[in-house]
Amino acid sequence: MSFLAELLIALALVVSGIFGFVGSYGLIKLKGSLQRLHAPTKATTLGVGGVLIASMIFFAAKTGTLSVHELLITLFLFLTAPITANFIAKTYMARNMRRSELPENEAGSGWSVYDDPPGRGDETGVR
Repeated sequence: MSFLAELLIALALVVSGIFGFVGSYGLIKLKGSLQRLHAPTKATTLGVGGVLIASMIFFAAKTGTLSVHELLITLFLFLTAPITANFIAKTYMARNMRRSELPENEAGSGWSVYDDPPGRGDETGVR
């Protein structure tokens, strides 16, 4: 394996390790639930992506063929982690904020929360 490939692999692993450490540290030290959600979804996602890219470079340098599996895993991770965090944040806001704190949209319903039209809710009034 060439020196350049080893240097790129080492650089990718060091950078991903730093991102992973920052994400883990943020998960422990940040106070609010939404702040703690931000650290692993952003920093740790980049850390895992860096490890997968380092693995892709290693196998490309070792075998001479491009491994698409790591690239697909990285793409899937980068697409799903922010969307999942967004849904978790919306659920947290919908469950823990009073209705008066939610900003109104054009339809008159709460922020990103599905509201039944008047008269179509539960018989008990609980949603």
